[in-house]
Amino acid sequence: ARTPWRRASSAMSAMAAVSNLYRAASAIRNRFERTVLAPQELTWTGWVVLWVVWIWEDIEARHVAAEAGISKGTLTGVASTLERRGLLRRRTHPDDARRVLLSLTPAGKRLMGNLFPLFNEQEVHIVQPLTGRETQVLTTALRKIVMGLEEPTESPQTS
Repeated sequence: ARTPWRRASSAMSAMAAVSNLYRAASAIRNRFERTVLAPQELTWTGWVVLWVVWIWEDIEARHVAAEAGISKGTLTGVASTLERRGLLRRRTHPDDARRVLLSLTPAGKRLMGNLFPLFNEQEVHIVQPLTGRETQVLTTALRKIVMGLEEPTESPQTS
């Protein structure tokens, strides 16, 4: 049986880990926004939408929203902005007029081709303080956290 001291120690460790994870994620996002996205007048959400569409090429809007972790309403606004800028194209799904497909325009593809290496340069810079082994351990640990959050679980019970 776990003693109250051990539960408290475990809770403090969890709090420290999650707090540092949140701080690191915020700092990384801010760095990308300042160094790579701001010069292109892109928001983080705009970048994520472009990236998802770039990877999948021709994809339904609802799937873009799900992959980007945003609502369909938010996607509508972001897609409109990207479309006005000539980076994204919307078209009706050929099998169902209620569905919308998104794809990059040639200008959107060029932008992503230019931005992706800049993102990778920043990624290399971000993990530079770590050894190769530390980077592998971090990658594995973060993957475990994400997989654990994606699995349906019961709510933790308080005691």
